[in-house]
Amino acid sequence: MTINVLFAGVPVAELHAALAWYERLLGGPPDLVPNESERLWRVTDGGWVYVVEDVERAGGGLLTLIVDDLDAHLAELAGRGIEFGEIEAISEPTRKAVIADPDGNRITIGENVSSGG
Repeated sequence: MTINVLFAGVPVAELHAALAWYERLLGGPPDLVPNESERLWRVTDGGWVYVVEDVERAGGGLLTLIVDDLDAHLAELAGRGIEFGEIEAISEPTRKAVIADPDGNRITIGENVSSGG
């Protein structure tokens, strides 16, 4: 089986209230608006993050994004008003920082230095 595209969903209590935060996190407005309860951002050629209004599941989401340069990415996020926890070493040389959205969903930004990103 070959997987060509991945959609990773993050449930929020109120979509319109969450949009500004996710636009800051993901660097701009959504790339796709399929309906009134979902917004999608294309983060890689075959990878999408979608934010979906789902009150019952809001706050229970986990999402991990791997970047080439963790320090530069976190500095950019800080400039957009996104707060994050301390940078942690998971196991050398992998590092991460955890961000919580307004609903409490956990977004981890990670970097594996040995793999070049």
